[in-house]
Formats: sequence, structure tokens, C-alpha cells
Amino acid sequence: MLLFNRTNVKSLLCRTKNPIFNSLLIFQSHHENPVPFTYAQNQTYVNVYMKWKKDSYFDSIEHIHRSLELKPVIALKNIITQEHSGSIPISAISKRGLEFDIHIKVARFLRQYPSIFEEFTGPLYNLPWFKLTQEAVEIDREERRVYEECKEDLRERLKRFVLMSREKVLPLKIIKGMEWYLGLPSDFLEHPEVNLDESFRLVEMEDGLKGLAVESNGGNVSSVLQKNALTKGVHLGGPNEPIEFPFFPPKGLRIKRKIEHWFNEFQKIPYVSPYDDYSHLDPNSDLAEKRVVGFLHELLSLFVEHSAERKKLLCLKKNFGLPQKVHRAFERHTHIFYLSLRSNTCTAILKEPFCDKSAIEEHPLSNVRKKYIKLLKKSAVILKNRKLNNRHVDQGHSGNDLDMDNENEGRRDMEEDCCV
Repeated sequence: MLLFNRTNVKSLLCRTKNPIFNSLLIFQSHHENPVPFTYAQNQTYVNVYMKWKKDSYFDSIEHIHRSLELKPVIALKNIITQEHSGSIPISAISKRGLEFDIHIKVARFLRQYPSIFEEFTGPLYNLPWFKLTQEAVEIDREERRVYEECKEDLRERLKRFVLMSREKVLPLKIIKGMEWYLGLPSDFLEHPEVNLDESFRLVEMEDGLKGLAVESNGGNVSSVLQKNALTKGVHLGGPNEPIEFPFFPPKGLRIKRKIEHWFNEFQKIPYVSPYDDYSHLDPNSDLAEKRVVGFLHELLSLFVEHSAERKKLLCLKKNFGLPQKVHRAFERHTHIFYLSLRSNTCTAILKEPFCDKSAIEEHPLSNVRKKYIKLLKKSAVILKNRKLNNRHVDQGHSGNDLDMDNENEGRRDMEEDCCV
């Protein structure tokens, strides 16, 4: 293979229209930041159009599709637990609905979940107050215990999230927007001296934004895909290795031979870790596409439900060097990701942790959220029973009125007989 320095390559590309030379790009000059490997980046783009096919299994995973419903419930729960008395008047939160992404009256929202929020009349002005039910209190204690025992794990997930960024630094508002998916407590960044270690630094960014930076470990961070490949003996830990993504094709979907061939060739492309420098990649090359797929795979593996709203992921393009049409990665790689259209939103789901339980470590907060969701479902049963009981009470009152009328008529008949 011919090697050129950066200046020669640029001048050569300007002089020729030969597609072979136009597809040749050099990672870095040997005189500038030498890298352990140098090879050509080719573009063999195939216009892959994969027909979306509904998968009932992924559409029925409760803790994924009720996660958005649970998020405002947990936010309100946290406000109640922060009060010394463990209860709050409705006036304290009645005007904060938009803050919690609640688009109905907050009181009405709380009354939709009687299994979590218990309503009672307050000490002053007969205002409605709310506190947690005993079951919700017990799960909250377990949640706090998980936060305390798994603080190191949560810190490591945050660290990996930041290390995947372009400059190893992220605005705090970006991290706040992804706290729910990373499983971080809502006040995690408010106490950096307790929750963060010496590898984190609070920095000032452009436009007056505050950011969180992480000191790199010298490229020693391995992705989940690399760790699994190393365990299976198909990865030696060196650079420029073509690690394959686990393949989970859509059920009942026949793949065209051309597309199947493209998948096989895509798997042979060298794997670029999401923690490695990607500034030298040609954004139109197959190598860059594999880096994007690898980034999304690693990102979703860090999340609690191994899934996220697709529109939330699209907001990360600037900070993580993702292409403008990053959504195509989900559509072109349906053997890795599934797009669910349930609950009036598009949710990107990583298939691997659900098809191979041992492939990706479960998030420590996962079981706690499942218990909250189970409690959410009990609310529907309670409300249904209340409705039925009210109906029976109404019918009972009607029946009692009829019985009293009959009794009065019988009493009048008896009086008339006595008079005769």
C-alpha cells in the first residue's frame, strides 16, 4: 500500500478525478500524531432500504414503554420525600406541571396513581395534600440504597458517556437531559464533591455554558463489544480489528442477496471504538458508519432500559460528532436496533441485551424501576374497583329507596285495614 503525507494527498486529490484516488484517505501523517495503524477508507455505500416490521416482543417490554410514564411520577415522588413531613399540599406543585412534562392538572395526575400517591385533607383551609403510600415508601428506600451501594457504577457510566464526546467534555445541560436514561439521581451533579471523583472537572465552555470534563485514561477504555469479543477469543485487543456486531435479524423478514452481502462486508470493516479519536475519519466512508453504529450500541448499553427516545439521541449529534442523518443507522441496521412506534413515540431499542441476557450487564437501577412500574399498574386496578364500587353504591341507594317506598305502602295498607 502506498503511503502519502497529508500535503501530498490533498494536492493529488485536487489534480485527479480518479475514483480510486478519491476514496483514498490517510488517517494521520507519520509526522503528525502517529497512530498504530494506517489504511485506506473506502466508500462502498449500498442504498439499504429495510422494510419496517413490527415485532410484538420488543413492543411488549413494559419497563421500556412505561418508562416515559414513570419519569414524572418519580420526579413528584422525589419532591415529596424531600419534605421533612413526607407530604406536600397541592399548592406547592400545582403550577409546576410543565417542569415535569405533565400536560394536565397536577392534582389530576397524582390522583391517577393511588397506589403511589395517597391523598388526604390538610391541616389548613381543607386543601388536598399528598403523601406516598407504604408500598411506594418501601421501593423509595430500596432505590436510595441502590444509589448508595452502586455509586461507583453510576459514576463509571457517566464517565464513559463523557469520554465518548468529541473533546471529552459535555455541557451540563446535555448530561441533565440524559440523567433519566443513565439512571443518575436528579441531584447527582448538584453535589460533585460527593458524587464525582478526581477524574472529573467542572469547566467553562463557549457561550458561557458550564461543562463536565473527564481526564482520558490514555485509551484504555474498552467498549462492551470489545470486552465480549475478547472474552470469546475473537478479539486480541489490538487496533484495526474487524469486530462483528451480534446479528439478530427481524423475524420473518427475507433479506435481499445484495443487502445480505453488504451486511457481511460491513462486519469485516475495522471496528472503531467510540472512545477513540475519530477526527481523521472520512464522514462518508463505511468506516465512519461502523463507528456511528458502534457509538449507538455502546450508548444504549449504558442506559437503564437499553433504549431511548430516538429524538433524544438525535440531540447528541453536535457533541458526539454524529452525521446529520444519524437516524439512518437505525433503519439500515435492523439486525442490531429495533424502532418501536408504541406510545405515540419512536423508541430506539438495542436488541442484544434482550436476545442474549448475558451479553450486557443489567443496570443496577433496572429492578427498582420494574417495581415502580408494577406499582403503576396496580393504580389502574384500584381506580377500576373504585368505579365499580361507586356504581354498586348508587344502585344500592336506588334499591333502598324502592324498598322504603314498598314498606311505606304496606304500612298505609295496614292502617287502612285497621280503620275498617
